[in-house]
Parts: sequence; C-alpha cells; structure tokens
Amino acid sequence: MNESDHAQAAADLLAAESSGAQIGLLTLKHPEMGMDDAYAVQNAIYRAKLAQGRKVVGWKIGLTSKAMQYALNIDIPDSGILFDDMVFEHGATVPKGRFIQPRIEAEIAFVMKSSIGGADVTRDDVLAATDYVAPSIEILDTRILRADPETGVTRKVYDTISDNAANAGVVLGDKQHKVDAFDLRWVGAITSRNGEVEETGLGAGVLNDPVESVVWLAQRMAQYGQSIEPGQIILSGSFIRPVECPSGTDIHADFGAFGCVDISFA
Repeated sequence: MNESDHAQAAADLLAAESSGAQIGLLTLKHPEMGMDDAYAVQNAIYRAKLAQGRKVVGWKIGLTSKAMQYALNIDIPDSGILFDDMVFEHGATVPKGRFIQPRIEAEIAFVMKSSIGGADVTRDDVLAATDYVAPSIEILDTRILRADPETGVTRKVYDTISDNAANAGVVLGDKQHKVDAFDLRWVGAITSRNGEVEETGLGAGVLNDPVESVVWLAQRMAQYGQSIEPGQIILSGSFIRPVECPSGTDIHADFGAFGCVDISFA
C-alpha cells in the first residue's frame, strides 16, 4: 500500500464510524497489506481525529491471550489509541446507535503518573510510572465487516489494527489500587450480561502478567518515536472472550475485592 491508500482507508473507516455503515475488508482490497500498512492507516485516523479536536487519553493493548493469537495466526499483541470521547463513567448507559456492533471485554487498567518510553523499558519502570490500577471494561466496535459476504473470508489482524484495534470505549470501575496492592496475575473477573454469567478469566491470561503487556506497549511505541504520557489510561488486554452487547444489554464485571464495572447499552 502507498500513502494515498493509507489515507483513503482511514477516510473510509472514519466515514463508517460516523454513518454506522461498515466497509469491506481492507485485506481483500489490498492483499499485499502488512503490519506497517495497518499501523499507517491507524496513524492516519489518529491525525484526522486530532484535527477534529479530539485528545489522546491513553492506549489499548489487544490480542494478548494465546487463544486470540492462535485464532488469528499471529504471535504478538496489537495496540490502539484511546480518545477523549471514548471514556464512559462506571454505571453509564451508552446511547442507542452510538456503536455499530458493540462488544465488551474485561481488563485491568493502568493509569500513569509519569511518562515512560524507550526500547529498554522494564517491568520495574512500568511499576514506578503507574499511579494506580483499576478494574475496567473495554468497549469494542468494528467499522469493518467481520466477514466478506461473498467469499466468507474473515477479518485479519491487519484489518483490526487499521480499525484502531477495534477500539471504541473505556469504562473505569469503582476502585483504584496501588499497582503492588494485588498480584495482578490472580486478579480476575466474573462478567455477566443481563444477570447471566458469560465469561470468567484471570489477569495471567494477559502475557502471563498484565504489567508485561504495558512493557510491550512502551517498547513497541518506541519504534514509532512515541511514549506513554502522565495521566494516560492503558488497557492492558482482555482475559475474557468478547461479549456481544446488542441494544438492551446490561453488563456487570465483578472483579471481587479489586472492584467492579457496570455499563449498559440503550
């Protein structure tokens, strides 16, 4: 793909977000597409949103579990950008029509107190830079079709990355903790939809340690001359499968002593 292709793909995705009409798979239109192309499209979306007046409030890390990596035939996570209009309050209701096909995931969020970056970032660096950790829900959406209606071909990781890693929203829970107050590998969630348990999982599902997920993000960002900034929210990756959230869905993620997170969809 060339720079013009990247710009057009970003424009198409932004139009899909605005209209609610999904676009076709980029990997079908551009079979030569690679990882650098995908992040170039994401970066074009980033520049467009900044031009619209949006502000970056954090980053999400995805595809951290082995199950998802095996499903997509990749061996590394991906990342996306959190913008200020993506933040929802604990217990809030998402307006009807805000998203196309919303789903949620349960995650541990890191909120940073100091900047961190560079190819040599360590686990201790992340711990020192973290203000607090909290239970969270990531809201996913897809501006790209999940499967091509004619061929049945499904989205590839390059489609997802281009689409800002399917990122759509973030909800921080009711409690905040020092980063060393819990063994984050053993922090888990029971995630219920309309009162019925849908998914459970543990933090260890995220690269064996959610802190290592943030290390990965800082190191990956260094390749693009970026760093994690003070006050930013880092979604460290889901340890459950995505839960579909059609209109009328109430979600409750119970993290036990770590806290809980609620979100509803009108």
